[in-house]
Amino acid sequence: MTCFSDVVLLVLAMGLVLSLIRLAKGPSLADRIVALDLMATITVAVAGVYSVAYRQTVFLDVAIVLALISFVGTVGISVYMGIKTGKEGR
Repeated sequence: MTCFSDVVLLVLAMGLVLSLIRLAKGPSLADRIVALDLMATITVAVAGVYSVAYRQTVFLDVAIVLALISFVGTVGISVYMGIKTGKEGR
């Protein structure tokens, strides 16, 4: 199980690096928001894989809290972006 989880963690780390590049280079604010949300999702996946691989259940709690905070943050930024551009949907 450790070899498989190491490979999965390596693939997730590569995805994190690629999303960091998109965050830095993103031509628009929406691209950067999506990249930041993807980074949070990958971090939740890393915490989940680490929790299963090393039998540390506390990381599942960390993953749940991070997922909830990420969701609320993404919704908040999206609402702010909609108000800023005048597309409130009313």
